[in-house]
Amino acid sequence: MAVSRQSLSFICSGLLLALLGAFTRADEAMCLDCHDPDSEPAMHAIANTVHGSLDGGGAATCVACHGPSTDHQDDPEEVAPGVSFGPKWTSSAEARSASCQSCHSGNDQMLWVGSAHQQDNLSCDACHNPHQQPLLAGREQAADAVCLECHTQVRSQLHLPSRHPIAEGKTSCTDCHNPHGGLGHADLRQVSLNDNCFTCHQDKRGPFLWEHPPAAEDCALCHQPHGSVNEPLLNARGPALCQQCHAAAFHPSQPYSSESLGGSANQNMLGKNCLNCHSQIHGSNHPSGARLTR
Repeated sequence: MAVSRQSLSFICSGLLLALLGAFTRADEAMCLDCHDPDSEPAMHAIANTVHGSLDGGGAATCVACHGPSTDHQDDPEEVAPGVSFGPKWTSSAEARSASCQSCHSGNDQMLWVGSAHQQDNLSCDACHNPHQQPLLAGREQAADAVCLECHTQVRSQLHLPSRHPIAEGKTSCTDCHNPHGGLGHADLRQVSLNDNCFTCHQDKRGPFLWEHPPAAEDCALCHQPHGSVNEPLLNARGPALCQQCHAAAFHPSQPYSSESLGGSANQNMLGKNCLNCHSQIHGSNHPSGARLTR
């Protein structure tokens, strides 16, 4: 019975894939001759991850990440694998990240080259352990803990009285930053800091009939994004914050005494905070809101 060219091509392709699979399984078996369940680190833990579990769509092989490593198989005590993540041998950060990015090259990783972490010579395995769960993707609180191991100054700011609720799990470092590379400074997810803030604080976006130029220019001129001793995340308490730009010429430099309180304006001055009157400090759409008082 004659076999069509199309059928023959299909059969040959299947045989080739089967042979490649057999070679891969043979390489796997050779790796596991030495890297047994009692080895340190525990290589077999990968079976419980998306890399090693068919249920997770994984089944990534040793060769997929470490390369063929034939010389290492011939002399495992003296020759390193093609790509090694430590602890005995460690390939360059560039080589380790390239191994990961041979699969992980989606939108979230496309800006890795040139990112802050890449420029600091960090690799993917500085944050991720491909052999053990949890892999950090989708586990915000675990990711935050890893970030704060290095970013210790930010960790201290997150313990100040006014802060973003990262400890409560309501926000995450990755809500604002993309650790694999961002569009803005400090790997922000948005091009500018203001656009990053406006992702959540949409009521401050504007446009307003009466703009407050610093608020439209840079939120960080007034706010500390990670934590502050001043509510709400202010760099300083009013009026000290406001007087960094605004002279006090229009108001008395001393608070009124209790004997001179005549009206609401004086009472607000006694409170000594610009926001007592200028409440719409981010901008106003009121026809009479030029002074941001309404």
